Amino acid sequence: MNEVLETLKKIEDKYKLFQQQQFTFIKALERTREEAHDMIRPVSSIVQVQCYKDHHCFNATDRRILNMFVSLCNELRCLSQKMETVHAGDSVTHGLLEKCKLLLNDSNDLTALRATYPHRVVNFLSIEESKHRYGGVVSLLPIVLDTMRAWVTHSKKYLIPNEKECERCKYEDPRLGKKAPWIPPGNTSC
Repeated sequence: MNEVLETLKKIEDKYKLFQQQQFTFIKALERTREEAHDMIRPVSSIVQVQCYKDHHCFNATDRRILNMFVSLCNELRCLSQKMETVHAGDSVTHGLLEKCKLLLNDSNDLTALRATYPHRVVNFLSIEESKHRYGGVVSLLPIVLDTMRAWVTHSKKYLIPNEKECERCKYEDPRLGKKAPWIPPGNTSC
């Protein structure tokens, strides 16, 4: 579990850096969409962003920010697989991980996805950009991170035993204090 928490923290830190550069991300998407002659349809999947980066990106800054987005998606995908191996889970954690897997699927349609309060990523877009172009793609990362945080919270609270209690029980087992001393067989003198 500690490894999951450390990885999640690192990804959250990278996301904060990415979030500060959202305007750069949107501009990179605009330029690559224009280069791809793909200005009509919205940015609707991770694979579409990857395609823009690989085939229609000729600016180092644009390539860096698009790569950062794709890299964050890949890291979150790996983390969701790691979360699955931490413990078997229950229906709640299983449902949360399935949601993450679906959202992080390369070809999943993100057009209807919108991050809500407390996330303001969609608020920084114009109405046109939000509704018809980038609302889904900018909402993906905060929604997945929220889902993973919910998984961690539920797992800590309901599924993973409290280690302090286990350590305390091991040393304060009431049966150990009342146990009769061991006497070797055949030795009746006490």
